[in-house]
Amino acid sequence: MTSPRLLVIQPDEQDPIGPLGDWLTGAGAELDIRKPGDIPADTGGYQGLVVLGGHMGAYDDLDFPWLADVRRLLASATTSGLPTLAICLGAQLLAAATGGRVITGPDGPEVGPLLVAKRDVGWNDPLFADLPFMPDVMQFHSDIVVQLPPNAALLAASTLYPHQAFRVGRAVYGIQFHIETTTELVEEWAANNPDTAEFARPGELSHDRLVQAHADLEETWRPFAAQFVKLVTGELAPASTPLPLIQH
Repeated sequence: MTSPRLLVIQPDEQDPIGPLGDWLTGAGAELDIRKPGDIPADTGGYQGLVVLGGHMGAYDDLDFPWLADVRRLLASATTSGLPTLAICLGAQLLAAATGGRVITGPDGPEVGPLLVAKRDVGWNDPLFADLPFMPDVMQFHSDIVVQLPPNAALLAASTLYPHQAFRVGRAVYGIQFHIETTTELVEEWAANNPDTAEFARPGELSHDRLVQAHADLEETWRPFAAQFVKLVTGELAPASTPLPLIQH
């Protein structure tokens, strides 16, 4: 079987694909990583799409005009059912592109190793079904998806902000949290963004805690990445029917 090609959009030099790239290629995918200024006009020739995070906001087109191109790709992927994984800023761009709404979180940033909880729909979702009830995640964001798009299903929530993971249509996924980070990267983010990092719980950004957190992330999310590649190749069937918006 020919390796499936994934278009990977990396909006920010400070958020590379990291271990997630290794997990995807280890599962048989080929990655074409594109950065601002080199974003293709469409997803022709690709079997899947991944959009990573970044420090910019989902509507910051004045300073980052290429954000409109990423939103168009995400809207097109949703229409065509192209398997898509959109992470942090990527999830916010997905929501903005498909009728949701993004704002700055009124209760402050979510930062550090945390847990999210699967919602009922998650247990029957092709990608989320095998995840534990409360999977480990890495948070480092100030903006949130405050309103899900129409035709979206809520898959995971947190106490502070409910829209942590969602699916639009049958095969397009947004996750507010990070699964692609390394200890060193999170330490760099914390050093460069002290006003945000101070929202982490005491000790949660210590080196040893981050090392353990990333071991937990790999245990949980490496199999998830392999499932995503199966979704891309057709070995794993997408969700059977789009679900209506589930509000919480």
